[in-house]
Amino acid sequence: MYKRLIVCIFVLGFIFSSHAEDGSQLWLRFHSVHPQKQLFSGVTGTTATTAMTELQHDWMEMTGKPLYQTNKIENNSLVIGTIQSRNIRSFGLSKELIQLGDEGYVIKTIQQMNKKITVIASSTDKGLLYGVFHLLRLIQTDHLSQNLNISEKPSYQVRVLNHWDNLDRTVERGYAGRSIWRWDELPGKISLRYKAYARANASIGINGTVLNNVNAAPEILSDTNLQKVKVIAGELRPYNIKVYLAINFSSPAKLGGLSTSDPMNAQVRDWWKDKTNEIYRMIPDFGGFLVKANSEGLPGPQDYGRTHADGTNMLADALKSHGGIVMWRAFVYAPTGDDRAKLAYEEFVLLDGQFRDNVIIQVKNGPIDFQPREPFSPLFGGLKKTKLMPEFQITQEYLGQGNHLVFLSPMWKECLDADTYCNGAGSTIAKITDGTLYGNKISAIAGVANIGEDPNWCGHHFAQANWYAFGRLAWNNSLISKQIAQEWIKMTFCSSDSFVEPITDMMLRSREAAVDYMMPLGLHHLFAWEHHYGPQPWCYIQGARPDWLPSYYHKADSVGLGFDRSTSGSNAVSQYYSPLREVYNDLSTCPENLVLWFHHVPWDYRMKNGFTMWDELCYKYDSGLKEVRDFQKIWDKMEKYVDTQRFKGVQSKLRIQAHDAVWWKDACLLYFQTFSKRPIPYDIERPVYELGDLKKIKLNMKSHN
Repeated sequence: MYKRLIVCIFVLGFIFSSHAEDGSQLWLRFHSVHPQKQLFSGVTGTTATTAMTELQHDWMEMTGKPLYQTNKIENNSLVIGTIQSRNIRSFGLSKELIQLGDEGYVIKTIQQMNKKITVIASSTDKGLLYGVFHLLRLIQTDHLSQNLNISEKPSYQVRVLNHWDNLDRTVERGYAGRSIWRWDELPGKISLRYKAYARANASIGINGTVLNNVNAAPEILSDTNLQKVKVIAGELRPYNIKVYLAINFSSPAKLGGLSTSDPMNAQVRDWWKDKTNEIYRMIPDFGGFLVKANSEGLPGPQDYGRTHADGTNMLADALKSHGGIVMWRAFVYAPTGDDRAKLAYEEFVLLDGQFRDNVIIQVKNGPIDFQPREPFSPLFGGLKKTKLMPEFQITQEYLGQGNHLVFLSPMWKECLDADTYCNGAGSTIAKITDGTLYGNKISAIAGVANIGEDPNWCGHHFAQANWYAFGRLAWNNSLISKQIAQEWIKMTFCSSDSFVEPITDMMLRSREAAVDYMMPLGLHHLFAWEHHYGPQPWCYIQGARPDWLPSYYHKADSVGLGFDRSTSGSNAVSQYYSPLREVYNDLSTCPENLVLWFHHVPWDYRMKNGFTMWDELCYKYDSGLKEVRDFQKIWDKMEKYVDTQRFKGVQSKLRIQAHDAVWWKDACLLYFQTFSKRPIPYDIERPVYELGDLKKIKLNMKSHN
């Protein structure tokens, strides 16, 4: 191992950079890396590649000068090339590179004629770029060894961000300012942020972006806007990022002037083929369409008596000859008194096997809606003949939005590592979706982006870690959250153990803390209906549909709390395979972190630790609050390691989070106490608020976000 290459030099960082430490550089902070010895004598390889350009740019930031470029391989040379390179072929790597595919790469230390050579090789320039970023990450995190033997290829072929960005540059569920896509300036003016965005995504392996909101406006497909999309695609292309578009299913009628958008209508099918051909003439590497249909009031094939398969297959046929795909969202539910958690499964399981081979169904990690904790969606495993892709939310709609520090990798790993038992033990969601279990030729994963025009991109400095974590897990779904957190910390702040260890611990605890102070034990959707930020378990809206009534999700009454999804209730447990359905169905075996999701539990029910359910609920809320208070203490001790601007920014956000944790604890416990009629244990923090005052709070979202 080389001597420690990374040092905390934030004071010196201001000398090397003319920019304030506003977070805009994300984890690509090469000026903070100072190699103490010459790592490579020079570099050999094709100059006209993004990989070589990126290497030299970052090397210049690290050392103050470019890496010497030569055609001659010397001792300690760095050799970069594809399988077409004579040098690469001479190392005997061709067979391995072919097996790794277009995006895979190797980084190896090779001894040849008394020379030690470091090689980055791939079948294509795409893989070279990912390999270069991997090498740079090793340097940034002080993991560059003298004997490298790395061989990687991505877990998923399509690793895509979903931007819920609108043409007016507002961002639905966005907490980091306006959209980075400046539609009003395109195509004539190109923002420098497009390239910076592409570079950041390439550094973590993301290779696709859906530019617009799933609640899509038909106008995104107008000739004028497609010209703008073409420009963005050109900016992202050098970094291997394909552009996708979310489409409105009624576009043939609303944009094309047809009398219908019925997917079985010949004119409609021709309209989509013509529009798709038009897009590919402008953007030959266009990725395809993302569709939200017959959900939350959006149009879809069911408006014409057709199925989801009818609608998606029409689009798939239009894209097929171009190599494009359809990502069709399974987030569908109707205003009904039935259990909302069951509805997507009931709609899609009947269609299993009816979708074209370039269709992939995009499924949220849980059956409701990005809640702080949910069981995995039973569609994972329920659909065996249909390709599925996970949809994770990077933007923290239900987890404190732009104000709370919540590291989401543990949540996503909880989903990916979950065993569905659909094909026996070991049938994890990761294996179902990455093609391992069923050998699917297309695999994909999506993350709803948390990116905006704020200087730090994500609204909260620690929210950058979730963008980073999604990319790393999309590339390698077997990574563990601790490794991802430590990589990000070292690349974003510094590598001192005195900083890395406590901040890693804080990040890894943060998701569970948020669950505890918001909705422990399987509670869900207690949010204020309008903005999903604060607590409102008493929510009532005049004339509301059944799933917006105050007790729909928590079912609080004088007997107990929780939604009965057992066989004696909604029977949602039947959508899971054995042995999970039996485990979930039995109150005594149901995991306690999901017990109120699957059961209506009496207030005096004895939990495994001997507390009554009511007392355990109280202690959980108090525990979450204590955790956030501890995060404040941890961060305050880190002041000497962090520049003033970012230190104060995070400190301010933690104050908001601690305040909100009190708000959540008091609102939920005081409200549920009106049903339980039991005292709040005296050894936890007393409520600050009165229930009547809490119900009067009207949150000003502008002041919070």
